Amino acid sequence: MSERSLQNIILCGVGGQGTILAAKILAAAAMNRGQRVMTAETIGMAQRGGSVFSHLRLGPAGSKGANSPLIPQGQAHLILGFEPAEAARHLPFLGKDGMVVAARQPLPPVSALIGQSSYQAEEIYSFLESHSRAHFVDTQRALQELGSAKVLNVLLLGAAQRLGALDFSQEELLVAMRGLVPERFHALNERALMYEFK
Repeated sequence: MSERSLQNIILCGVGGQGTILAAKILAAAAMNRGQRVMTAETIGMAQRGGSVFSHLRLGPAGSKGANSPLIPQGQAHLILGFEPAEAARHLPFLGKDGMVVAARQPLPPVSALIGQSSYQAEEIYSFLESHSRAHFVDTQRALQELGSAKVLNVLLLGAAQRLGALDFSQEELLVAMRGLVPERFHALNERALMYEFK
């Protein structure tokens, strides 16, 4: 178990990326340890590709230091970005020693796709790199090798765990995942969690 008394994590993406399930896996892993868990989430227009984010505050049972499930600005230890622009949007929440782990593949909003706004992916990457400890994950290649785009959430959890951004072992995440995902999908999600990036 980490010496940290409280871990603040923000997961952010767009509807359909599995952000909420990833948050539930982390919450379950913490509860399996007997930790205190507080969560808050905003789904918005998720089914239409809108913004989705979850705040998680995890700590030892009986720990103090958080009276609300919402993470104040400047206090997140990790931003797990399923979409790079969403990670950039939540950057004000990141603490000075925090880390960003984000998918490199963008999902531009409909307004950008029809020419009503612009989406400058390279500028977003540069912004994140210049304002945080950012690690980008080549999720597109990994999902192609795994054979399913539906395990993006577990893939990113595995990447964050190996980068040391999560205070959970791989086994703890596997146990939590198996408790939330139908058994017929266990093998696929296990491969995603343990995927080794080149």
